[in-house]
Amino acid sequence: MFNKIRYKLKRLIALHYKKSNILKGALIYSAGDTIAALLLDEFSWYRLLGMILIGATFYAFEIPNYFDWIVKKTAHLKGLKATLTKTVLAILYFNPLWIARHLLFIKLFSGQFEAIGFNLLEIAFWSFIVNIPISFVANYIIQNRFKLQWRFLGSAIFSALMAIYYAMSETIFS
Repeated sequence: MFNKIRYKLKRLIALHYKKSNILKGALIYSAGDTIAALLLDEFSWYRLLGMILIGATFYAFEIPNYFDWIVKKTAHLKGLKATLTKTVLAILYFNPLWIARHLLFIKLFSGQFEAIGFNLLEIAFWSFIVNIPISFVANYIIQNRFKLQWRFLGSAIFSALMAIYYAMSETIFS
C-alpha cells in the first residue's frame, strides 16, 4: 500500500513546471492574444495581464506535461502509426473545449461577462473544425520534428498565432 502511494506521489512530482516554460507561456501566449486584441480594437491591460497569468500557469503546466504524456503513450509505436498518433493526440488536446476555455478567459479578462455563454462552445466547435488542416500540419511538425524540450516553445508560438484566430473566431463564426 505504501509503495503504491509513494509511486503515485513520485509520478505527480515528476510533472514539468519549469521557470523557462512559465516565462515562455507568459510572453508568447499573451503576445498572440495582444495582437488579436489590437486587430479587433479590444486591447485592455486587464486582458493582457490575465493572458500573461494564464500563459504562465495553465498553459505552461498543461502543455509540456501533455506532450510528455504523448511521448510515453506512443513510445511503443513505430513509423506512420507513431507519427499519426502523436499528431492526432496533439490536435485532440486543442479541442473545442480548450478553445472555448480560451475564449472564456478572454471574456473574463476583458470584463465582457454578459458575452459568456454556450455560444462560446459553438464558436469553438466551428473554429476547431475549420482549423483542422492547418492544425494537422503544425502539430505534425511539432510532435514529429521537434525534440521534446522544444515542443512547448513550438506549440506556444503556433498557439500564439492561433490565439489571433481564436479571438477573431467570434467575429467569423458568430
